[in-house]
Amino acid sequence: MNYERILQSQQAFFKSGATLPVPFRKEALSLLEGAVQSRRAEIEAALSRDLGKSRQEADMTEISLVLEEIRFARRWLKSWSRAKKARTPLSHWPGRQWTRPIPYGSVLILSPWNYPFQLCMSPLVSALAAGNCAVVKPSELAGHTAQAICALLGEVFPPEYVSVCLGEADTAAALTALPFDKIFFTGSGVVGKKVLTAAAKNLTPVTLELGGKCPCIIDSSADLQAAARRIMWGKILNCGQTCVAPDYVLVHRSVKDVFVRQCRAAAEALLGVNPLASPDYGRIVDKAHYQRLLRLLEGCRVLFGREADPRTLQLSPTLVDDPPLDLPVMQEEIFGPILPVLPFDTLDQAVQIVLKNPHPLAAYFFAADKKVLAAMQNAFSYGGCCINDTVLQLASPYLPFGGVGESGMGQSHGRYGFLTFSHQQGIYHRLGRWEPDLRYPPYTAQKFSWMEKYLRLY
Repeated sequence: MNYERILQSQQAFFKSGATLPVPFRKEALSLLEGAVQSRRAEIEAALSRDLGKSRQEADMTEISLVLEEIRFARRWLKSWSRAKKARTPLSHWPGRQWTRPIPYGSVLILSPWNYPFQLCMSPLVSALAAGNCAVVKPSELAGHTAQAICALLGEVFPPEYVSVCLGEADTAAALTALPFDKIFFTGSGVVGKKVLTAAAKNLTPVTLELGGKCPCIIDSSADLQAAARRIMWGKILNCGQTCVAPDYVLVHRSVKDVFVRQCRAAAEALLGVNPLASPDYGRIVDKAHYQRLLRLLEGCRVLFGREADPRTLQLSPTLVDDPPLDLPVMQEEIFGPILPVLPFDTLDQAVQIVLKNPHPLAAYFFAADKKVLAAMQNAFSYGGCCINDTVLQLASPYLPFGGVGESGMGQSHGRYGFLTFSHQQGIYHRLGRWEPDLRYPPYTAQKFSWMEKYLRLY
């Protein structure tokens, strides 16, 4: 496949102005919605084959989120696309100022394997809503879903508008070397650095959605039953292969034993006494990731779980008791159904453990005491958080989603995704022929005095 020719055809199509009118964008979103609806069963089957997702989980965490993103963008697109009036300073009078969002041009979307449909299509929705052309490269590790995406988009859009490039790491490397107008990458920090390095050669702006070790902090005032149920749900979702999954739990020492018992009860209530047999529980994406998770358990004291099946690549939800901070399970992002539980005596002790890792993509705080919650929220930096719940901040079109530091840069979802794929253009319009003479030479002392007075007015 000639990737350079694809980019050139998209650049020509964009320059024609075809993607700029709001009605064109809304029609594109409507066509995309209809295609997703008509191919729903095919997408569900692909997600089942790639990750063992049940129909319900595939719909809840992937398909429905994409459909909601489409409908939300279509509903608000006219408002988002309007020029916005800006205040005009006295030094620019007589005149007026405004801003307007304009599309970048042709954008590249590199998506991961853990939510292979949702994390490919959601940024595509934002890119099309903003008026761009797009090339998408789905993950090769979720090959059935990648094929489904290719068939769906190929049916709806011409390649000069939306194109799908299938392939492995060399395909992604070849694409990132091209002078796209914007790159949106979701995946690991290691690959994200490679994408950023390649993009720098063309001065291409990049949005990175990465990950990190997302902590849960549980105060003694928390509702432990609710906390355990919500944390275990966040951990078993997609078998723990979620960038915002709870990565480890810091729980007040006085309630640790009760919390662990509640976690065991919650896991059995959600998946039964034999979780590997549950139709609602998925699997690890491939053998390499499965073996990596087993290695993370080496040297750990298991509280419950650790049932494993190498034939199905399944590992049951597994709680680990107070592992040393230098073990790999506390150094690496787990990205699986393993959950270390560590006690603390003071909030500062918990915060110091969190600060040993880079800024997380998400943080989860559980407490009934409002002062404790306020202290938790301000204790360290993170991309976003949930209070007394997990993961749900990811699913709201009204909230920005994105990391900070090593967990990413830039934002997505709803209006924030639209802005990510738009350049904010500032415009000044001089009105009439009259203008103050202050800016023109010769610069006399009197002019300088008047200029100082202008500046004080700001």
